[in-house]
Amino acid sequence: MASLKTGTASISVTKFNTFRVDRKSSLRLRAPAYVAVQKGFSLRNVRCEVGLDVEKKTAALEALEQFKISADRYMKERICIGVIGLSVHTAPVEMREKLAIPEAQWPHAIAELCNLNHIEEAAVLSTCNRMEVYFVALSWHRGVQEIFDWMAKTSGIPVSDLRQHLFILRESDATQHLFTVSSGLDSLVLGEGQILAQVKQVVKTGQLNGGLGKTMDRLFKDSITAGKRVRTETNISSGAVSVSSAAVELALLKLPEESRYNSVSFLLVGAGKMGRLVVKHLAAKGVKRVVVVNRSVENVDALREEMKDIEIIYKPLSDMLEAAAEANVVFTSTASEAPLFIKENVEVLPPVSEILGGTRLFIDISVPRNVGTCVSGIKHARVYNVDDLKEVVQANKEDRLRKAREAEQIINEEVKRFNAWKDSLETVPTIKKLRSYADRIRAAELDKCLQKIGDEALTKKVKKAVETLSTSIVNRLLHGPLQHLRCEAGDEKSLDETLENMHALNRMFDLDTEKAIIEQKIKAKVDKSSPKK
Repeated sequence: MASLKTGTASISVTKFNTFRVDRKSSLRLRAPAYVAVQKGFSLRNVRCEVGLDVEKKTAALEALEQFKISADRYMKERICIGVIGLSVHTAPVEMREKLAIPEAQWPHAIAELCNLNHIEEAAVLSTCNRMEVYFVALSWHRGVQEIFDWMAKTSGIPVSDLRQHLFILRESDATQHLFTVSSGLDSLVLGEGQILAQVKQVVKTGQLNGGLGKTMDRLFKDSITAGKRVRTETNISSGAVSVSSAAVELALLKLPEESRYNSVSFLLVGAGKMGRLVVKHLAAKGVKRVVVVNRSVENVDALREEMKDIEIIYKPLSDMLEAAAEANVVFTSTASEAPLFIKENVEVLPPVSEILGGTRLFIDISVPRNVGTCVSGIKHARVYNVDDLKEVVQANKEDRLRKAREAEQIINEEVKRFNAWKDSLETVPTIKKLRSYADRIRAAELDKCLQKIGDEALTKKVKKAVETLSTSIVNRLLHGPLQHLRCEAGDEKSLDETLENMHALNRMFDLDTEKAIIEQKIKAKVDKSSPKK
């Protein structure tokens, strides 16, 4: 365990290989799995939400106005990318399910996050294995504290209890993490493909609901590119198991050897994406019949059309317990936020045949869980959740670890490309301000010149020639400085020189672009939070 202090906050970091501070003073943790927890914040925090009363709303606006007035005090806190979250590697399912956000609620969560005072852009990635908030913060410490508070409010878990399970990554480390996630290298099942589809859904949701600005949009799209490259160039997904296939493997592993393919009744509750994959893998294992309980019959009909080698029996949700009474193995995969199976209704189910082990298996791959923890205490029931799949996924992990090492090189290339794009944006305001500064001088001097020439001598031809001359002189003079504000993508030395040139031009011409940018962003926040007249 290592600890470092930043201002009034201390950050404790576990499980990392190397630490250094880069030119932007961003935290660099070079390891595939780690937990960084921010502690000891003493900064004031005011949240801005629709439900606040008048006094709290006024306080939030006053805080933003004060931040705007004192923008120069925060110039060292650069606007930055970050991620705060937890995953199967850092938190048990009991904790993850309390923070899980159903896909249908992502837009609402994004809206709440973007309404926080110091959060400019936000995206939510919530799956059975992780819940992560990606964001662009106007102020790092204030933004992190606001997201901590938002998570605590959303989950009902005190910040003090959340901290030990959360990881916090900043700038390039946040980028590296998302690219690793998209590539399937951070998944419980190394190389699984479903996570890439879930990242794509984040982009779709963010674009429809306004959470993804320029930076987040580019970040997630580049992560999708990285994920595709890794799967194409390393073949890491070949032979890889998914959560659903691991669930099927686990069920067959726990059944008596002689009964795995004979006389076993399988029930699936939930016919969504994960449920569809369960049926697919049951069919691949030679299972000929499965009962599917679902809220509607449409998804089940689609399964029948897709999979001809297995008999699929539909039961409505109201018949779930009746269907469970006839099943030896029950898979659950729904978005229900409340348990579907609890002790009271499971303990009255008829016993399973001793030939099949005398125990009814519940394989719960939902987060939040569909099977209550109390069911584990029933003598003739055994419950497994997503955290129990580790036993299965170890089997073919070695080969994929070798491929993962190849994938890391691809990820590093894509991270470098994104960072070069992001860093290049820093020079754009300086270029605009420098050109605007030069154009103002040109226009003023041109006006003086035209007045001296006088109306009698000032023909249209002369006026045009003088204007062209002044524009040409400015362009020629600016050509050198502007060329030194452009750099080769991925060339770190070139980038460092470019940023040095940018700061030098800002000082020489008193452009003050960084302060102008942050004031503009804060003003936008104030305007957004102000009551509509």
